[in-house]
Formats: sequence, C-alpha cells, structure tokens
Amino acid sequence: MKRYALERGLQVYQPEKLRAEAVERVKASGSDAMIVVAYGLLLPQTLLDATQRGAWNIHASLLPRWRGAAPIQRALLAGDVETGVSIMKMDAGLDTGPVLTRRSVSIAPEDDTGTLTEKLAQAGADAIVAALDAIGRGIAQPAPQPTAGVTYAAKIDKRETTLDWARPAIELERAIRAFRPAPGASTVLNGEVIKVWAARRAADRGAPGEILRAGPELVVACGEGALQILELQRAGGKRLDATQFLRGRAVAAGARFG
Repeated sequence: MKRYALERGLQVYQPEKLRAEAVERVKASGSDAMIVVAYGLLLPQTLLDATQRGAWNIHASLLPRWRGAAPIQRALLAGDVETGVSIMKMDAGLDTGPVLTRRSVSIAPEDDTGTLTEKLAQAGADAIVAALDAIGRGIAQPAPQPTAGVTYAAKIDKRETTLDWARPAIELERAIRAFRPAPGASTVLNGEVIKVWAARRAADRGAPGEILRAGPELVVACGEGALQILELQRAGGKRLDATQFLRGRAVAAGARFG
C-alpha cells in the first residue's frame, strides 16, 4: 500500500506510536473509513471513531473461529480443512465486532503458513473491495458474530516451535507446516539444534524421538506413528533434503531427536 501510494503522489503517514497526535491527524483527514490489516494491538476507541463510517478489519479467519493474533498458524495446527477472511467492523474487543462478509478458503494438505497467507491475502483483497463499495453506498449491514464456535488464536510462543516427539505424528507434521516459512520447527540431535522444514507421516513405530531409519530415508518415531523427515537444516547451514543431510553427517538408526 505504501509503494502504491508513493508512486501516485499520495500522502503516507507512519506514526511510530498511536498517540493523540496520530488520532487527530486521522480525524483531520476527513476519511470515510479506516481499513486495518494485521495490526497486532488493540486500537483506542478514539481512533475507531475517527472516520465517518468506522474502522474495518480484514481478519484472516472465519470469525468467530480464531480471534486473535495468529489465526493462520492456529488453523494449520488444529488441522482445519477450511479457513477464510472476515471483514469486520471493529469495536473495543479482540476481533469481536460485527461481520460484514466472509470468504472461505480451503486448506490443502500441503499448505503452510506462507502459501495459506498468499491465498488469504487475495481473498481479503477481493472481499475488502466489495465491502468498501457497500460501505461507501451506505448499504453495509454487518451482523453480530454468533456466540457459539468462538476460539482464540494466541500469539505463537517460541517454545511451541520445538518438536515434542511424544506427540502424534499428525500433530508434528501440522506444526512443521504452521511454522514454515518462519520461525521454523526445531529439534535437537546430539546437542545441536536442527530445523525441520518438511516431513510426511510414515507407518513405522518406535520410541518417541528414535531414529528408525537413517539412509537413504530419515524416519523418526513419534508418540503415535512416525515422520519421514524430508528437509532439515543445521545451525548456520543450508536447508538440505534428508539424503544430502545424511551424507554430510553420520547419523545411525537408534539415535534420538529431542
């Protein structure tokens, strides 16, 4: 948006903090509406009321499911098969305002946070254009969110990105996708932190964290089932497929991750 505005000689204002001066500047602009995207803090009511037709949020979930800071990652972690975007009129709560429109997006088995973000960005762009038309014509009628089905998408804690091999393989595979492309899921091998970038479930069984096969495939046992590790990375190294990784580092079956 900034690049688009600058290319067309439009004013760009980027306050470091939302102090009273920033709110007054929005009020003075005489804007019809305010659009909020991926802003991680609650906005003061004075700012929500600073435009004629209110503040509208493009939220990356089908509200009321996954209110909060990390809706895309939480949808992947939960194994949801569908998510979407909601155009919501903002109020003082955390993603609790009435919803004008929703657009559904299917979650493919191979989707990660990067690919799903791209899908939702396009859906959100389409939805907000249609919503702004309705808002501008004065026919927008947002509806209160249902009280059933409310879930919260808490901010991702760094500790969550460490793979717990006692968990089922299906959950760990979801975590790897949810934390890709950043910050990446991690584990430990012989005291060294290893990033795990891609994996798929395998039928093998063993003690959680046990390396069941180490050439040419790399298969690790989980609490339920196992994961075949497809891509991983040593600290300071390049991302490698499992075959390349095993060529450069001696790993024997029976060793343990975690």
